[in-house]
Amino acid sequence: MWNYEKRLQFPVKITQTNPKIAQVIISQYGGPDGELAASMRYLAQRYTMPYNTVAGLLTDIGTEELAHFEMICAIVYQLTRNLTPEEIEKSGFDKYYVDHTLALWPQAAGGIPFNACEFQSKGDVITDLTEDLAAEQKARTTYDNILRLVKDPEVCEPIRFLRAREIVHFQRFGEANREDCSK
Repeated sequence: MWNYEKRLQFPVKITQTNPKIAQVIISQYGGPDGELAASMRYLAQRYTMPYNTVAGLLTDIGTEELAHFEMICAIVYQLTRNLTPEEIEKSGFDKYYVDHTLALWPQAAGGIPFNACEFQSKGDVITDLTEDLAAEQKARTTYDNILRLVKDPEVCEPIRFLRAREIVHFQRFGEANREDCSK
């Protein structure tokens, strides 16, 4: 179904580790408004979507969200790779480390693990598209919050890219809601 290019949608090249920032950004990995939830939401909703153009849009955006998920993984990994036990303890990353070492595991910034309740799929066109519009705005807000806290340009550039894509997705879902659902 998909062709996978072995490159990120936007380059992630972080040279300085920072587990404190990783603890914030991990929310876009497995938090309630993160990329994993978005991809699962849209890829599930497409099956009950009665309009082929909207089903295609859900597939396109759901697939792109998987690419965003991959970017977030790269960011968190690069912020935490090769940390010493002293750096882990000093940064407060020790609680995560105890359960997951430095492996990537989906959770919110507050430590709450991802679960399937994070995404909704009702099978009703208007309900699902309204959920999708709200999901994109919540993700944008989360990226805004990250950008308020993070000052490292190597981290901010890919986060700004991801934020911009949330706006595009919101616009595309809005167009689908107006055009296809008015039938």
